[in-house]
Amino acid sequence: MDFIEVLKAIFLGIVEGITEWLPISSTGHMILVDEFIKLNVSDAFREMFFVVIQLGAILAVPVLFFHKLNPFSKKKSAEERRGTWSLWGKVIVGVIPAGILGVLLDDFFNSHFYNYIVVAIALIVYGVAFIVIERLRAGKPFRVERTDELTYRDSLVIGCYQVLSLIPGTSRSGSTILGGMMTGVSRTASAEFSFFMAIPVMIGASLVKILKFITKGYTATGAELGLLAIGIVTAFLVSLAAIRFLMDFVKRHDFKPFGIYRIALGVLVLGYFLVKTVIA
Repeated sequence: MDFIEVLKAIFLGIVEGITEWLPISSTGHMILVDEFIKLNVSDAFREMFFVVIQLGAILAVPVLFFHKLNPFSKKKSAEERRGTWSLWGKVIVGVIPAGILGVLLDDFFNSHFYNYIVVAIALIVYGVAFIVIERLRAGKPFRVERTDELTYRDSLVIGCYQVLSLIPGTSRSGSTILGGMMTGVSRTASAEFSFFMAIPVMIGASLVKILKFITKGYTATGAELGLLAIGIVTAFLVSLAAIRFLMDFVKRHDFKPFGIYRIALGVLVLGYFLVKTVIA
């Protein structure tokens, strides 16, 4: 592997590890990064790389929340183990809407929505939504403060909001956190449940992308697979820090700073590609 390509894979892993969990859209950042830092790989492999690298990010969730997500822990009482199974049941209910539509409409969304205009608009719209919702909720108590207080109805409603993340630029965590807050779920519980739902969603998305890559007859070189492994490991390590940061942040702050950042990034994406189109 070329040393420069290794550095690119590491940088992409860093971007993925940070943006996958913060509600700022990993897709929006990856589109910008890909403009300036292009891996020397085939187009088909690059498309798969940007999805499968998420496996590294998702591994950070069971590591950080192992005790909470482990229904077999001997340190838990029988009631606590039942509560953990119930939590997993709610996660499954929450991922059903996005899981079904994601499989059925994956190619459609990739063909019609994966462009800088859609991404920029989604960044800006969601940025405004975060600011507006935070202002509307200012000083008001949340109905649900912890994930173990979520009902199956709450899980399904949040899962329906997660469907919006099929549109590039919305951010999966952004969609679920906003949906949770609008349902009356606290920032902390919304963020945690968003992390938990990401486990089956991102594993499923990665497996679908790998399967399509194989069934379409594409192949990967040893160097390409090495770059993917480097990206996955980097995303995992960075995700450990990103998740800790977000969970600490939401205990003391609201999401308005992320809203402002999204608006600025959306304007930047839109402006950059418009100027590039005019110059071209």
